[in-house]
Amino acid sequence: MRRLSIQTKITGLIFFIVGFSLLLAGIVIISNFIDAQEEDLKQRALLTARTVAEVPDISFMITGDAEERSMINERVESMRVIHQADYIVVMDMDHIRLSHPIPTMIGQKSRGTDEGPAFAELTFTTKAKGEAGSVIRGFVPILNQDHQQVGVVLAGYIVPTFLEVIWNLRMEIFLTSAISLLFGGWGAWLLASRIKKEMFNLEPHEIAGLVVERTETFNAMREGIIAIDFNENITVFNNKAKEMMGITGEVIGKNINTIITDTRLPEILRLQKPIYNKELTVRNLNILSNRIPIKVKGVPVGAVAIFQDRTEVKKLAEELTGVKAFVSALRVQNHEHMNKLHTIAGLLQLGHKNRALEYVFQITEENEELTRFLSKNIISESLSGLLLSKVRRGKELGITVHIDRHSRLESFPSPLDDHDFVIIFGNLIENAFDSFKDSTLLEKEIYISIEQHEELLSILIEDNGIGISKKAKPFIFQEGFSTKEGSNRGIGLFLIKEIVEKANGTIQIESSPEQGTSFTITFSM
Repeated sequence: MRRLSIQTKITGLIFFIVGFSLLLAGIVIISNFIDAQEEDLKQRALLTARTVAEVPDISFMITGDAEERSMINERVESMRVIHQADYIVVMDMDHIRLSHPIPTMIGQKSRGTDEGPAFAELTFTTKAKGEAGSVIRGFVPILNQDHQQVGVVLAGYIVPTFLEVIWNLRMEIFLTSAISLLFGGWGAWLLASRIKKEMFNLEPHEIAGLVVERTETFNAMREGIIAIDFNENITVFNNKAKEMMGITGEVIGKNINTIITDTRLPEILRLQKPIYNKELTVRNLNILSNRIPIKVKGVPVGAVAIFQDRTEVKKLAEELTGVKAFVSALRVQNHEHMNKLHTIAGLLQLGHKNRALEYVFQITEENEELTRFLSKNIISESLSGLLLSKVRRGKELGITVHIDRHSRLESFPSPLDDHDFVIIFGNLIENAFDSFKDSTLLEKEIYISIEQHEELLSILIEDNGIGISKKAKPFIFQEGFSTKEGSNRGIGLFLIKEIVEKANGTIQIESSPEQGTSFTITFSM
């Protein structure tokens, strides 16, 4: 059966259903037809028997001599032929048959079990089983002129059998069955063709194979995949997605909102546009999400979300960020130390030994003080290394980077970590450095402050650079927007905005041309 095409299967099934329905309908109709015919035969049997009983000569002949009684059979037989009865029997009050289709039965006593009430002047019909089949028998008493009963008339009609009825209706049955099967088969073929066309001319076992392959393909992927239909019911939920979301059991067909409340996939059904590279935090995992509407021939039918677990990549990026920060700090520190060594060497050559010694003590104390402060007040080594490198970098560029000595960072707001803070500080300080490129100020300064309390964390980074123009200010957080030339621009502030929104924080900007810019970022703890 699996090798039969879907078209053949559907056509054969509908043929069977039509044929079976015709068979049941035929049995019911023929049974009703037989019942109706029995009722008709009962009426005919009574009518025939009553007609014979009301003939005056019959009552005279029954009470007459032997010669007159012998004439009854001839008279009744003519009437039997006229009424198309199978037999008519006339009996006297002694149950002696005076007429019968079989001559040898005439003169014999009837011993029927159903004829008794007829000899008590009752008119009725019965159904009896005889050698020729079922028979409808009508009994009518024969009365003389004085209304005295002198005998009984029995008229019998054989009931046609089921097969006889079928044979008699063979032409009607054949035409009905042929027309029904013809149109049923034609409709079945059209329906099967339509269904197969909608299934892209694939057979059910081929579709089943594709579904299994698709499911296993999704499960083999290292990305989590969730798809929903237009009614927000889940159609795809692979094993990786279950692992990321902590879901167990079968979820196909269930509403997405009852399984996961924060996928934001239904939002794609309303927007009908994709959202790429959206960061989510689920069960302490850093997930990059791409959500895309699904359309078939331009009609939206659902949405799919692809999740990539970036936790390991993020950890590696954090390590690389920290390494780069320390490498940058070491490079700057090396350059600075070379300058300081040259200064010390010059003082010694000029004979200023005491001045050289004071200079050594001064720079040593400054370095140790900044390092001790960052190690004590900043929880993140990556962020400490970044701030240290930015201070050294500022000295190279002739920019003084002040870090408020009251600053402290003891914990991160949920769901952020040190990697997010490295991105925030790194990009804002670099933007502050860039603000001095076209500045003619003699004193270029950047001020950094971190204030943390039980319920609030505030970050302040301000400079006295060239500032942000009023025209550019509304667009600075848009991805790809930048007032600076070159590639890979317009990303930093966009990333900062994404991080702040992820933690439900706020950003406040104050900027005036040629006077400087300050960024204040606030998080609830």
